[in-house]
Amino acid sequence: MSTRRVRLTFEPDLVKEPIIYRLGHEFRVTTNIRMADVDEQVGWVILELEGDAGEIDRSLEWAQSRGVRVDPLAGDVVEGG
Repeated sequence: MSTRRVRLTFEPDLVKEPIIYRLGHEFRVTTNIRMADVDEQVGWVILELEGDAGEIDRSLEWAQSRGVRVDPLAGDVVEGG
Protein backbone atom coordinates (compact mmCIF):
# COMPACT_ATOMS: atom_id res chain seq x y z
CA MET A 1 0.00 0.00 0.00
CA SER A 2 1.32 3.39 -1.00
CA THR A 3 0.19 6.95 -0.25
CA ARG A 4 0.82 9.94 -2.47
CA ARG A 5 -0.28 13.58 -2.20
CA VAL A 6 -0.77 15.61 -5.37
CA ARG A 7 -2.34 18.82 -6.54
CA LEU A 8 -4.60 18.44 -9.55
CA THR A 9 -5.39 21.57 -11.57
CA PHE A 10 -8.35 21.54 -13.94
CA GLU A 11 -9.10 23.89 -16.81
CA PRO A 12 -12.72 25.19 -16.76
CA ASP A 13 -13.96 22.64 -19.32
CA LEU A 14 -12.70 19.75 -17.15
CA VAL A 15 -14.11 20.88 -13.80
CA LYS A 16 -17.48 19.19 -14.33
CA GLU A 17 -16.02 15.85 -15.47
CA PRO A 18 -15.96 13.07 -12.82
CA ILE A 19 -12.18 12.70 -12.94
CA ILE A 20 -11.61 12.10 -9.23
CA TYR A 21 -14.45 9.56 -9.13
CA ARG A 22 -12.93 7.72 -12.09
CA LEU A 23 -9.49 7.70 -10.43
CA GLY A 24 -10.94 5.78 -7.52
CA HIS A 25 -13.33 3.59 -9.45
CA GLU A 26 -11.26 2.58 -12.48
CA PHE A 27 -7.85 2.37 -10.84
CA ARG A 28 -8.94 1.07 -7.43
CA VAL A 29 -7.21 3.78 -5.44
CA THR A 30 -8.68 5.59 -2.46
CA THR A 31 -9.10 9.31 -3.07
CA ASN A 32 -9.14 11.68 -0.10
CA ILE A 33 -9.74 15.33 -0.91
CA ARG A 34 -7.84 17.58 1.52
CA MET A 35 -8.57 21.01 -0.01
CA ALA A 36 -10.24 22.25 -3.17
CA ASP A 37 -11.42 25.41 -4.89
CA VAL A 38 -13.14 26.28 -8.16
CA ASP A 39 -13.71 29.61 -9.88
CA GLU A 40 -14.52 30.71 -13.42
CA GLN A 41 -10.94 30.24 -14.62
CA VAL A 42 -9.56 27.17 -12.85
CA GLY A 43 -10.32 24.40 -10.41
CA TRP A 44 -7.82 22.66 -8.19
CA VAL A 45 -7.76 19.96 -5.55
CA ILE A 46 -5.19 18.69 -3.06
CA LEU A 47 -5.70 14.94 -3.24
CA GLU A 48 -4.26 12.09 -1.21
CA LEU A 49 -4.22 8.80 -3.11
CA GLU A 50 -3.83 5.44 -1.39
CA GLY A 51 -3.39 2.06 -3.06
CA ASP A 52 -0.98 0.05 -5.14
CA ALA A 53 1.91 2.29 -6.28
CA GLY A 54 1.57 1.10 -9.88
CA GLU A 55 -2.15 1.87 -9.93
CA ILE A 56 -1.52 5.33 -8.49
CA ASP A 57 1.01 5.95 -11.27
CA ARG A 58 -1.44 4.72 -13.91
CA SER A 59 -4.26 6.83 -12.50
CA LEU A 60 -2.18 10.00 -12.57
CA GLU A 61 -0.95 9.28 -16.10
CA TRP A 62 -4.59 8.85 -17.14
CA ALA A 63 -5.54 12.17 -15.48
CA GLN A 64 -2.72 13.92 -17.33
CA SER A 65 -3.90 12.39 -20.60
CA ARG A 66 -7.30 14.02 -19.96
CA GLY A 67 -5.64 17.46 -19.65
CA VAL A 68 -5.32 17.66 -15.87
CA ARG A 69 -2.10 19.16 -14.51
CA VAL A 70 -0.60 16.92 -11.80
CA ASP A 71 1.94 18.34 -9.34
CA PRO A 72 3.46 16.21 -6.56
CA LEU A 73 3.31 17.56 -3.02
CA ALA A 74 5.85 16.91 -0.28
CA GLY A 75 5.21 17.12 3.44
CA ASP A 76 1.99 17.45 5.34
CA VAL A 77 -1.02 19.27 3.98
CA VAL A 78 -2.62 21.49 6.60
CA GLU A 79 -6.34 21.89 6.10
CA GLY A 80 -7.45 25.49 5.85
CA GLY A 81 -3.86 26.61 5.22
